[in-house]
Amino acid sequence: MKSQVVITDWGFPSLEPERSVFAGKDVEILEYQCKTEEEVARVVRDADVVMTQWAPVKALAIGAMRRCKGIVRYGIGLDNVDLRSAKEHGIPVRNVPDYCLDEVADHTMALMLALQRQVVRVDRLVRAGVWKITPPDSLPPLRKSVLGLVGFGRIGQLVAERARAFGMTIVAYDPLVDEKVFARNGAHGSTLEELFGTSDVISLHLPLTEETRHMINAQTLARMKSTALLVNTSRGGLIDSEALAAAVEKKTIAGAALDVFEQEPLPGDHALRQQENIVITSHIAWYSNQSIVELQRRAALAAAELLSVQ
Repeated sequence: MKSQVVITDWGFPSLEPERSVFAGKDVEILEYQCKTEEEVARVVRDADVVMTQWAPVKALAIGAMRRCKGIVRYGIGLDNVDLRSAKEHGIPVRNVPDYCLDEVADHTMALMLALQRQVVRVDRLVRAGVWKITPPDSLPPLRKSVLGLVGFGRIGQLVAERARAFGMTIVAYDPLVDEKVFARNGAHGSTLEELFGTSDVISLHLPLTEETRHMINAQTLARMKSTALLVNTSRGGLIDSEALAAAVEKKTIAGAALDVFEQEPLPGDHALRQQENIVITSHIAWYSNQSIVELQRRAALAAAELLSVQ
């Protein structure tokens, strides 16, 4: 009997990379576009391996799996997979932890520069017929700015490398990183309190856990400089989005640039959309022509390993 690989959902141009990995192997690929956990539960009952991008693979769906050898997430984060339930059922979970590191670091810098240099705001003004050779707000030189990196794993370190080229002073917080790693990457280790209070730009590079959820909230935003800018290309749930929108409106901080959100797509009437000094992109930091194929191929290889059909 053929092994069954169930793809719960996908947003790629095609599934050719997966098909090429499984070509010549006794594998049947079943493709779906599930939106709810109930839909996932209905299609994974006989799956040998489940591959998922955004669909919720939670307790109900995992409990429905009768012979699953593993779950593979297309991506770095595992927010949509119930890890506790998978562990209770003895089902290993895999991800693709390092497929788009440079892309995310590049996008972080792109958002930072667009926000700090007020590119989006000036673009809107020019299109509205306003031509001024000075920007709307105060604009300090980037080389005199302090960049605070919350989380200093591989992406945080790549952002530090890029920021050093702009002459920024880099401080970083990560309780799991040794001081030597900070020094080797040209950063100064900092407490979170110090980082919030001294940084001109704060960029988030953390996983979403119960401990980190809404770590950016009304209280932490109040500790930041009124001129501070916030960048998030990590996980939307790290930020209390209503508190952030209010902080920008009240000028508690100067602005934000965001690629990820608690709810995606971001609702049309969301408060974040109403603030002119919040730059928004649609969860594209991970993407390049190369990274998308690499993600699919490596996810399929992880699935093949779980099936032991490499």
